Order: sequence, then structure tokens, then C-alpha cells
Amino acid sequence: MGKIKMTASEAIMETLVAEGVEHVSGIVGSAFMDLLDLFPAAGVRFIPVRHEQSAAHMEDAYGRISGKAGVVIGQNGPGITNMVTSVAAANMGHTPMIVIAPSAGTKTVGWDGFQECDQVSVFKAITKATIRIPHPSRAADCTRTAFRMAYALRGPVLLDIPRDYFYGEVEDVILAPHQYRVDDRGCGSPDSLKRAAELLAQAKKPVIVSGRGVVDTNSHDIVAKIAELLTAPVACTYLHNDAFPANHPLAVGPIGYMGSKAAMNTMAEADVILAIGTRLSVFGTLPQYDINYFPESAKIIQIDINPLNIARTHPIEVGIIGDARAAAVEILKLLQDKIGDRAIDSARMEEIKQRKAGWEKEITDLAMVDGDPINPRRALYEISRAIPADTIVATDIGNVSSTANSYFKFNEGRKHIAALTFGNTGFSYPAALGAKLARPDCPVINIVGDGAWGMSLHEVSTAVQENIPVIACVFHNTAWCAEKKNQIDFYNNRFIGVDIEAPNFGELGKVMGAYGAVVDKAEDVGDAVRAAIKSGKPAVLQFEVDGTQLAPPFRKDALNLPVRMLEKYKHLDYRNW
Repeated sequence: MGKIKMTASEAIMETLVAEGVEHVSGIVGSAFMDLLDLFPAAGVRFIPVRHEQSAAHMEDAYGRISGKAGVVIGQNGPGITNMVTSVAAANMGHTPMIVIAPSAGTKTVGWDGFQECDQVSVFKAITKATIRIPHPSRAADCTRTAFRMAYALRGPVLLDIPRDYFYGEVEDVILAPHQYRVDDRGCGSPDSLKRAAELLAQAKKPVIVSGRGVVDTNSHDIVAKIAELLTAPVACTYLHNDAFPANHPLAVGPIGYMGSKAAMNTMAEADVILAIGTRLSVFGTLPQYDINYFPESAKIIQIDINPLNIARTHPIEVGIIGDARAAAVEILKLLQDKIGDRAIDSARMEEIKQRKAGWEKEITDLAMVDGDPINPRRALYEISRAIPADTIVATDIGNVSSTANSYFKFNEGRKHIAALTFGNTGFSYPAALGAKLARPDCPVINIVGDGAWGMSLHEVSTAVQENIPVIACVFHNTAWCAEKKNQIDFYNNRFIGVDIEAPNFGELGKVMGAYGAVVDKAEDVGDAVRAAIKSGKPAVLQFEVDGTQLAPPFRKDALNLPVRMLEKYKHLDYRNW
């Protein structure tokens, strides 16, 4: 294949086209104007957001739903640094992404010129890799390298391009992705797989923990077969409620904050845990509901694509470095050879059934407690019942948003998009927009409190302009309620910085061109959601919920009652309350 003449911008664009990139999100800037000019002719859609942070949240969710790396771009300096939070979130969420980062021109570097920033240094700690194009002739090569590393390392990669390097004639060849990257990771070592199968075959109370890797590899069917063979209950990792079908008899729900007591009580009894496609994060395995559910005595088999995640947080018995599906397929084969058609443990099935029923009754009863005007749990309960089965749900961070972990259930993968353990507010609405771009055939909603919504609502303009019909479910409780709960439980109801005054978001949605409504009766919640879906427009629904009905503190483990030494603060000491 011979080299052809092209400009550096054309080399970058043709590599994006070869990678199947359908759209790029960001805000226009002079630094990449030469590349931007190629978008329409290349068949690549440019999606202009209102704040660059939203662009990377959008592409994070797009990547999680589509399985393809999202791409973002912005003006050098402030345009790129505006993405720090959302790129960091994608990095912790292990989502492949390409950050095309124009930088200051090579002739002016070091002069502190207009919009100059050492972007490579800024992003080193929050990406899997940073790549700087050293010469225009390397434009295609470095773009390929960015994609290769993003997929290989499962996270965002910064592609830094001096703004003068978009120009200039180069000779190069455009390669197809299979010529420079390999997606097949293998199944792990035969010895590790054999030891895993032996442990599982001998286990008395095995439990499977299904994580993001199962979603990314569409492995729910294989996990289900292993579970059925062993009569092993399956828990989903924290905020990956779509990692196993909720309607499967062996599903016990999610672990982690506001997860399922059925899952946690079941895990606490495990003698062997098969953790598939998960890093077993510290925050995602902390005690909840006063249940120290992650059993120290259990033998853990951990499967993860990244060797750095094996035994990173919990000591293991067997570590398997490999693709979640490929490893699970091999374990299933070995188990079938070893134990054949083992009879179902009917006593364990009944125990699981009873635990699930008890948990379902508990959260339903909590939802049916009257609120003024609406119990936030009741609103979550009614929304979960009103949405179609194929709905994608994006959840934010915050008291109400995290309570959603108890109420939303999914029967297939790529349906739950959460802020995960980076935990930044303002994530869910732009994420919902990205999810809708990936699956325009599915309804998409987000669950967000009025605090986080204040960081997101400007993107309603993007949704209207780009015709992305996502439904924002805004819980109006007039406070940053996660922190308010901390001040209730630890600071004797001294409320500082938590109260929020806000406009009528339903009406504001209408002003911005969206469908808007305000709901203040629990019995109207479901109808409001159905009407918003039927409208076919971007929608903003404001739910008036009781700000006194709050979930437990997020970080009870990290807070202490206040001790004060200086005389002027002694009245704040908990011992003087």
C-alpha cells in the first residue's frame, strides 16, 4: 500500500473515519478550525455542547453504551482544561475515549501566550496515556496510537496537537484498525482457569459478582449458565445494576451504597466468590446497612482484563488476567466436564427467593411512607414502574440519585449509566445525551437532584438544538441533601452551604425549547414520565420531593463527631450538645 499526499488535518480525519467515528463533541475553537472544516465532507457530525465538561461525560456514556471510543475536542488551554473533571471520571470508569487537544503553536511555546497551557502535564494523572504529535508527518500514526492505547488500557488518551501541526503536506497511509490494534485479550492461563473451576466445584456457598467487564463483553448469558450450574446467586457490582438480568431467579441485586440487602446478606455467607470483570473497588465493597458483607474468609477468584486490578483491593485465591467472556466460557466448560448436570440446590433457591422478596417489600414500604409533598423514594418507585423495559437510565451523584440504586432494575446490559466512584455531580444529564446518541431507539432518562441539575441544565439547549430527546427527572428538594444529611447526623443540624434557591425548572425547560412539567403528587409521577416520553422532545420534569426524607450518609466511615479545642468553638463540640 503506497503512501498518499494529504494534509495533517486530513490524516487525522481519515484515521477517525477508519475507526468508525460518527460524531465528535466539544466547542468550536480557532486552534482546530482546519480540522473542523473537514467534518461535513468526512461524514462526521460535530456536536456543539455548552460546556466542554459535558462533552466528555457525553462521550463517556456513548462509549459505555456503544462499545466504541468516544471523541472530544476543544480550544487549546481553557477549552481542554474544562474537560478535566469529566475526563477524570471516564478514566476512573475505564471508558476508552480520545481527547483531541490542540495546544499552543510550536513557535510560541513557553511565552505564556494567549490560551497557552501545558495540557500534557495537566492530563497525565487522569488519562491512561498522553501523546503529543511531534511533527505533522506523524499525525496519522499518533492518532492510531491514541486509539490503540485507549482500547488496550481501557480509558481516555490525550492526543496533544500543536495548533500549527494541523497544517502542512504529509505523505502517509491510512490503516484499518485491525492493522494496528487487537481487541482479543484471551481467556487467562490454563492453570488459573483450572484452579478456579476446582474451587467452584468444591464450594458450598459460591457467589458470583458480575461487573463492568460482563457488560462490555455482553457475557450475561455465560454468567447465567455458570450460576445455574452451581446454583450460585449473582450480585452486581456497585452502580452496574445492568451487569446481570434482574429477572433471573439467581439475581440478588447490586452491592454498595443503597444497594440490595439480599445481595449483601448472601455475599456475607459466601465461601467462594467468582468476581467477573471487576476491580472490586474499595468504596464499592464497604459495609452498608451495618452489614460487613464482603467476607474476609471467602476464597476469591478475580477475573479482570487489567493485571494491575488483580488483588489490588482484596486478597485473592486465583487471579485470571483476561477478557470476561472468554474466561467465563472456559470456566463453564471446565465445570461442565467436572460436575456435569448438577442438581439445582432447591433449598438455596428458596432462600434467595425469600431474601429478594423481603428486600423488595422493605423498599416498597419505605416508598409508600407519605412525604411532603412527595417521598423521593416514592417518586423513584413510580418512575421505575413507568419506564419501558428498554429504557436507559443515567444516575447522578447525591442523596436521591444514589437511592435510585435500590429501585431501578435492568434485564439486559448497557442500560445503567452511573457516575461511578469518581462521583462528580452534574454527570448524569450529559451522560444521558451521549447514551441517546448511541441508542436513539431507546428511551433515555436521567435521575438528578436540583444541586447537580444546576451544573447540567445549560445542556438542555444542546439537547434542543441537536434534537436529542432525553428526559431529565429533576428531584427538587432545595438542598445538597447528601451533605445536608452529614450536617444532620454529625453537626447537630447546623446547615451551612447546603440550601439551594432555584427557579421552576419545568418552566425553564419550556423557555429553553423543551417539554416541561412540574409534578407535586405521587400519583401523577408515572403519567408525567409517560407523557414526556410520548412528546418525543427533550424534556425536563421537576418532581417536588420532601427534603427531610433522606438516605444515610455516603461516607459514614470517613466522618467523626466534631471535637473543638479553642474556646470560641467549644459550643460546637459534640460533647456540649
